[in-house]
Amino acid sequence: MAAQRTSIYRGKVIDLSLETTLLPNGHSISLEIVHHPGGAAMVAVDEGQRLCLLRQYRHAAGGWIWELPAGKREHGEDPLYTAQRELEEEAGLRASSWRKLGTTLTTPGFCDEIIHLYLAQGLTPAIQRLEPHELLECHWLPWDQVQEWIHSGTLTDAKSIVGIHLAQAALNPPHLATP
Repeated sequence: MAAQRTSIYRGKVIDLSLETTLLPNGHSISLEIVHHPGGAAMVAVDEGQRLCLLRQYRHAAGGWIWELPAGKREHGEDPLYTAQRELEEEAGLRASSWRKLGTTLTTPGFCDEIIHLYLAQGLTPAIQRLEPHELLECHWLPWDQVQEWIHSGTLTDAKSIVGIHLAQAALNPPHLATP
């Protein structure tokens, strides 16, 4: 049975709907679902093996948080292009090397947002182009400090934690045991 969808609210970024569907166990359920266009985030690593983290003001999170450069996909935009655009706009950087790390669902209990994660290397300066609502600072931090911040709770942004762990695994793959 396809979900029956009733629109509750349409905003600039999200749509909220009430969806009634039949679960695999036969129970019918009505859920409020947030529809979001998704986004992209990137782990930008410089020649000194430092990571670019943003200290950004997020009203919904209650103030300043640490996170990777990231942004919302425009309608029909390729996720890699989103990542490239956002790296330039937020961090003032371009990368000559891009590697897809994977995707993550932000809050699958009520939202369909998917974040595409990338590793960006071969960095060169570009012109930072912040929008008026973006309050952020770019910082370059070593891997061990970023890992410490994850474990201490200083860095709590989920997409950033997932992206950092995936990037670290991509750059330092575990050695396979030989028989």
